[in-house]
Amino acid sequence: MSDPILSDRDLDTIFRSARTYYSWADTPVTRVQMQAIYDLARMGPTSANASPARFIWCESQEAKEKLGACVSDGNRPKVLEAPVTVVIGMDMEFYTKLPELFPHDQTARTWFEGHDGVVRDTAFRNSSLQGAYLIMAARAVGLDCGPMSGFDKAKVDAAFFAGTKVETNFICSIGHGTDEKLFPRLPRLAFEEACEIR
Repeated sequence: MSDPILSDRDLDTIFRSARTYYSWADTPVTRVQMQAIYDLARMGPTSANASPARFIWCESQEAKEKLGACVSDGNRPKVLEAPVTVVIGMDMEFYTKLPELFPHDQTARTWFEGHDGVVRDTAFRNSSLQGAYLIMAARAVGLDCGPMSGFDKAKVDAAFFAGTKVETNFICSIGHGTDEKLFPRLPRLAFEEACEIR
């Protein structure tokens, strides 16, 4: 039997030992790290390679305060204290990029254009996937994550995507997490509870 591609240490880093963090060390996330995270995350699959996610990295104090004004009271400190918090958006005109991203079928744009329900479903589903890829990528390069959904979507849209066709999906803080506010890992459903084989 061949060795697994990823070691147990790798799997611990990405999945088993990884946690959702609520407090952060005063260590910046560098621009090189941000680029590396995106370059990994962008390789994950999406429908027709549509890649609808758009990412705003709130690193400056101004951007953090703008985002902090849009989130719940409990999430505000997480945003203000994290080195960077990413707004994962979804472009509702992602299909305009399909001639470039799906070049072998130049009719792909017509699958979506004018079909608002299909556009919304595809944008939401696939930007959610891309946000998850972002979390895995951040962990893979040695950083921690704190994804959040406690925010006012309309406010975040107005603050960061005004005048565009991009809407907010969720937000995720990234940095070096501390144990300060961690609690014991919560249980997960067993295979038998969550899965069926048919």
